[in-house]
Amino acid sequence: MQSHSRNTLPRLNRRTEPVKTKDHLGRIATALETIAEALQLAKSSEQTLNLSEASAFHWQGEDGTLLPVPTVSRVPLDMLRGIEHVRDVLLKNTEQFARGHGANNALLWGARGMGKSSLVKAIHADILDREGFEKLVLIEIAREDLDTLPQLMRTISGHPARFIVFCDDLSFDSGETSYKSLKTILDGGLEGRPENVLFYATSNRRHLMPRDMIENERSTAINPSEAVEEKVSLSDRFGLWLGFHNSDQDTYLSMVRGYADYYGLDLDDETLRARAIEWAATRGARSGRVAIQLIRTLAGEQGKVV
Repeated sequence: MQSHSRNTLPRLNRRTEPVKTKDHLGRIATALETIAEALQLAKSSEQTLNLSEASAFHWQGEDGTLLPVPTVSRVPLDMLRGIEHVRDVLLKNTEQFARGHGANNALLWGARGMGKSSLVKAIHADILDREGFEKLVLIEIAREDLDTLPQLMRTISGHPARFIVFCDDLSFDSGETSYKSLKTILDGGLEGRPENVLFYATSNRRHLMPRDMIENERSTAINPSEAVEEKVSLSDRFGLWLGFHNSDQDTYLSMVRGYADYYGLDLDDETLRARAIEWAATRGARSGRVAIQLIRTLAGEQGKVV
């Protein structure tokens, strides 16, 4: 009977080296990129905010920095006509906030061209020109950068100033999830909203999402009542809902007359009224935006700059 050589037996305890496949190397590269991005975010969140540079900034979510805006495009508060009620409510809310008192986040919704974003910028400027308030800083954030809101909050939290974070033309379409970051900041979450920050937003939609999207979500959901609860409840987290509605002809003509007087245009009431009515008819609307567009045309005809 032949005996098997010891060397022919399998060696079960031999260590084998892992095979470094392309997939393995790819995972390493991905992990390194993630670490690099985290370090970059940590670095940008420690940005030194120089409040002496400007009173308004634009948040750049891509690299997590605040860009100073030395000159803000805005009109004086007294020029905004036809929105006196919402103007007074938002002004009082902002004054309370600038004094360090209680105040609410605000959603300005409604008709296009009725001065929603102009009102926010005008109130900010009006308070800057008065004494008795803490330093008030306006920060504009694009809707596309809402995912970076928590990072912005960490950047400005603790600074010796009051901040209004402003998002113009806010709305969400099907499939978007960035509203969750805003929802957490407005109310809830571990960090939440710093006490020195308010959030103001403008939108053409009262519930920040189109009606057909709401109905579609309800009709296809297992539990229709809960399907859009999360998105609709976002608007409920604004303490102030300020509605802007299409102006009637008298209000529109008052806007035109006020702008004409402010810029010193030499036009009698009858001529200005006729031009204003004709202009609104060609534009198919009556609003503050339409009124100021007419004033720019009339100023140009008189060789003046608006």
